[in-house]
Amino acid sequence: MSIILLFSVTVYLGHFNGIVGPVSSRYLVNLIERANRENVEALVITIDTPGGFDQAMRDIVKAELNSKVPIVVYVYPDGARDASAGVFITLAAHIAAMCPGTNIGAAHPVAVSPGGEKVDETMKKKMENDAAAYLKAIAKKRGRNVKWAEDAVRKSVSITADEALRQGVIDLIVGDVEELLNKIDGWEVDINGEKKTLKTKDADVVEIPMSFREIFLSRLANPNIAYILLIIGFYGLIFEITHPGAIVPGAIGALSLILAFFSFQTLPINYAGLALIILGIVMFILEALTPTYGPLTIGGIVSMFIGSMMLINTDVSFLKISLPVIIAAVATTAAFFVFAFGMAFRAMRRKPTTGDKGMIGLEGTATTNIEKTGKVFIRGEYWNAYSDEKIEKGSEVVVVDVKGLKLKVKRKEE
Repeated sequence: MSIILLFSVTVYLGHFNGIVGPVSSRYLVNLIERANRENVEALVITIDTPGGFDQAMRDIVKAELNSKVPIVVYVYPDGARDASAGVFITLAAHIAAMCPGTNIGAAHPVAVSPGGEKVDETMKKKMENDAAAYLKAIAKKRGRNVKWAEDAVRKSVSITADEALRQGVIDLIVGDVEELLNKIDGWEVDINGEKKTLKTKDADVVEIPMSFREIFLSRLANPNIAYILLIIGFYGLIFEITHPGAIVPGAIGALSLILAFFSFQTLPINYAGLALIILGIVMFILEALTPTYGPLTIGGIVSMFIGSMMLINTDVSFLKISLPVIIAAVATTAAFFVFAFGMAFRAMRRKPTTGDKGMIGLEGTATTNIEKTGKVFIRGEYWNAYSDEKIEKGSEVVVVDVKGLKLKVKRKEE
């Protein structure tokens, strides 16, 4: 009697879509470490990214190069791109694959400086040389096209999947993950000097997506979301100040500001731009409190718009705030303060129309002579009245004060 033992082969599958930043770096590094701890057959990572930050990219690449489990990076789905930092991550994989209709390249480093400081040409050149050397070393280690790797950095070249396969940048083109696993079955990969033959056909694929927390934090790295949170935060706090005790607007505003500043930690913020946005909002508030009928409103719009354009200090398109978002935010803020907020303050300052104070300024007629006392007819009613001057019967009078049920009046000036 013979016993046959069947061992299932497990392949981990992770998905990354978006900007390469601290959160995505943590997710991918943890995924690689988990795959190594559990000694799975391979780890497949689908990728679609416009690029991202240098340090986050280097953490991922370092984990890939030191992995004892084969890493397969797959540019997916159709229409996806693998640009900038994504090129380094793909070339560092043991096997690099692409889906038809995708592209890879444009890995030139862009100077991103927090606080709005300018990066001089010498530093830019150093960054370019460092990035080129780093990607060339990665390509050489994985047996890929070193010349193209350098051009991707220095010349920002970008190529299609077919061109990448033809030039030896990637290893294969496949339509989906199932086809990928079937194609690489039996492939031999180098794991730190040791050869390993992959057995991925009919493997158990275990998907390990980002956690809700990681998805939430990664979305905060979007400059448009960070900007919207900043504006909502200002709205909430201002509403709480003008309506003490409302609590909810203040809580939402404070939370939004905290999340916005958390996002700004991962973005190249220009603090002069942030100051201009605050100045613009202050101008809108002053317009509502002391209407100037134009100058402060125009100043607020210009200040907030310029500040919003300057807020993210980078030439990288995917890190900039969308122009339609800026226009919508500035227009909404201007309308909010000039109309809604302004009307509320003007209503607070409007002359009372009821009660004792509502009587002051009303006009009527003296029905008797008034020296120290007398009577007047005002707003369809007869009132006892007194005055500091002598007023003849039939004269028009104006109420200047109210004491109980007695009105102090004076003669109406011609």
